[in-house]
Amino acid sequence: MSVPVRSDAELIAAHTNGDPHAFSELFRRHRDRLWAVALRTMRDPEDAADALQDAMISAFRNASSFRAESQVTTWLHRIVVNACLDRIRRKQARPTVPLPEAGPAEPAVPRDAIAEQDTKMAVQDALAELPEDQRTAIVLVDVEGYSVAEAAAVFGIAEGTVKSRCARGRAKLAKLLGHLRNPSADANVPDDAIAMRRREGR
Repeated sequence: MSVPVRSDAELIAAHTNGDPHAFSELFRRHRDRLWAVALRTMRDPEDAADALQDAMISAFRNASSFRAESQVTTWLHRIVVNACLDRIRRKQARPTVPLPEAGPAEPAVPRDAIAEQDTKMAVQDALAELPEDQRTAIVLVDVEGYSVAEAAAVFGIAEGTVKSRCARGRAKLAKLLGHLRNPSADANVPDDAIAMRRREGR
């Protein structure tokens, strides 16, 4: 006979009542999406891991404060976003010189895969240029696929505010990433052809 799957709310209740396994089960269920939000908000994997750990410790200790006024996933995501923003603000208060982003040598990959990786890095760099409120809104709505209503619940703000933050963030991203959408018309054109075209006034 199979054991019935407990809902998120039931797991939170079981955890607050002393079940030693309930919170671990809850975390495993939502770990991937929580990690994705932390990583895209923080950019650095180590910082994201630290922020996620901070968030889960906070959720573990404060589970009794969950009032079921929202979904458990909304509550967890709010804690993760807040932990990320706390770490970002602490780092800004104590600026450090960033280390070069050097990693282990990668195996040879097709050029289209390299171009795709370059695009991902460009998008991550552009996201890092956005203000915190716009970046977190873009991450939840445009990257992770949350609805505006769900993102508003995570942030504890009005839906109109989420829409406004997304709109301003998208406008800035469009400028920062314009080179990806509108590559130079002279790309892959021989130098002598470019010179000739310019002499002809084209």
